[in-house]
Amino acid sequence: MMGHSHALSGVVGWMAVVPFVQGSEFLGLSFELGPGEIVAGSLVCAGAALLPDLDHKSATVTKTYGKVTETLGGILNWAFGGHRMGTHSFFFAALMGTIVTLLALWSELAVQIFVFLLIGIALQGLGFGLDKNRAASGVINALGTAAITLGLYAAGLNYTWLGVAVAFGVILHFFGDMITKMGVPIFWPFWKKRIGQNQGFVTNGPVEQKVVTPLLTVGVIVGSIYLFDWPTLLPDH
Repeated sequence: MMGHSHALSGVVGWMAVVPFVQGSEFLGLSFELGPGEIVAGSLVCAGAALLPDLDHKSATVTKTYGKVTETLGGILNWAFGGHRMGTHSFFFAALMGTIVTLLALWSELAVQIFVFLLIGIALQGLGFGLDKNRAASGVINALGTAAITLGLYAAGLNYTWLGVAVAFGVILHFFGDMITKMGVPIFWPFWKKRIGQNQGFVTNGPVEQKVVTPLLTVGVIVGSIYLFDWPTLLPDH
């Protein structure tokens, strides 16, 4: 799927699991998810849902931070066997989730920086910016990302669930690609067969443009209405 569809799937995916994990604890991870955690998790998951495509030189995520993400993308492409190979696997999802969880245990500052980077990727994937002016788009993206990150920080969010959200976003990405004709090797490196190959729809074709993306957009709207207690969040008259 295209970047915007992956980003939307991350938002919808996080919103969909919130009712099931709300208030629970697992292996020391707390899922007390208030409005701030729902917003942060949706954006983090949206950004993480673009990470597997770092293995493609023309992907949205690869272009987000210029030479930094382009260089990282080249390394991942080499290390994981090319586009839609190792980065589209449970192995990569587990690896990213573990790294981010350790990061969260190590440094609060590192967590805030990582959240900033993922939100920037999410906004880029969701189309926040100016397509015809990359410089202006970068500035707009950075300002918007900084405002959101600082707002979430000021709200005192608990990010113990961050690694889970990142791993979940990665999984959503390759499940999205699994229903396209190219398929993905989700069990790489143990089994490199592309699951779903030649069985789904064409990337950026009529099905994705006219069915998948609109349905995901509706999912975001429905999730926003269902999950947030708007009367208590909105100011009194």
